[in-house]
Amino acid sequence: MQLSVNLATPADDAAIRELLRRGPMPGRIRLTYQREPEFRLGCEVTGEDCQSIVVRHGDSGEIVGLACRSVRRVFVNGQEQRLGYLGQLRVDPRFRGRGLLSRGFAQLKQMHDRDPLPGYLAAIVEGNREATGVLVRKPRRTFPAFHPVAEYCTLAISANRAKPELRTDLRISPPQARELAEVVAFLRVNGSRRQFFPAWTEESLSRLSSSGLGLEDLRIARRGDQIVGVAGLWDQSAYKQTIVHGYTGWLKAAAPLYNIGAPWFGRAALPRPGDKLRSAYASLISIANDEIAVFRALLRALYNLACGRRLGYLLVGLDARDPLLPAAYDYSHVVYRSRLYLAEWCDGSRIYEQLDGRPAYVDIATL
Repeated sequence: MQLSVNLATPADDAAIRELLRRGPMPGRIRLTYQREPEFRLGCEVTGEDCQSIVVRHGDSGEIVGLACRSVRRVFVNGQEQRLGYLGQLRVDPRFRGRGLLSRGFAQLKQMHDRDPLPGYLAAIVEGNREATGVLVRKPRRTFPAFHPVAEYCTLAISANRAKPELRTDLRISPPQARELAEVVAFLRVNGSRRQFFPAWTEESLSRLSSSGLGLEDLRIARRGDQIVGVAGLWDQSAYKQTIVHGYTGWLKAAAPLYNIGAPWFGRAALPRPGDKLRSAYASLISIANDEIAVFRALLRALYNLACGRRLGYLLVGLDARDPLLPAAYDYSHVVYRSRLYLAEWCDGSRIYEQLDGRPAYVDIATL
């Protein structure tokens, strides 16, 4: 089988988007992650220097495989560090098991050799046995070693009706432009207490306004004059879409009955196959001293903001070990689980062995 691997060009954009539409991701909830109107727009939020490689088939040059590599500045053990991110791993269903991944990772290794990084973050959804088997359990010679670093819980909170604001001693409001430096300083101090939290700067945070997260989408919590919490509502629907294709296993059989009874128990209904999720992410979650009351107040503010903007779901993603997670479980939700990995080629500092065990935080909006 004739295959070629090279960097994607702007002329490949339409073909890449077609590849993403061809097959849903395996898992209990089968989803398709689409990138309309331009694939590159969704890549810009994954990190700096994002590069996409494509696998082409035959003389036609049809794109049948895809992978992306980008670079992030994050905190590791409290220190700022450059790490990579590997995402958008896709293989056309007709070509699975035909060596596309080996060719793709060989090209990624060459990119790594030109710009070595100590490790690469990657996520695999629960139930994607094929990806886990190929990448983690029985990797090929050209693959990096995938080390599990966190169980991640993404809660799709049904945002159908606003709730009363919580009684608290906090003042919650959008930040003003003059407060940006203070917000960034808070994010850096508190974010360093999580593994892989982004090392924000005023410039990098300001750039997010072109990707759907402006100052008006952020909320800061103050107690007196001090910032004690930050979170934002990041709507990426202008360039990233999630389509539900269906369910597998016991969930496929249970979904219709669950949806009949969900309203009676105040639970969120499962989306129907074919539904496009109108959703936004709870992002930049940073709480001083992990004070759950502060997170509850900020989450309520984001929830009501999502309701006011007529979004269907507020997506909250946290490490299963995160002490803030119970606050999100207070809302009617559907849980979507995944595993976060740190991938390493065996030529670096073996950063995985140095991790000190603190909870991870990877903004799910950047995956």
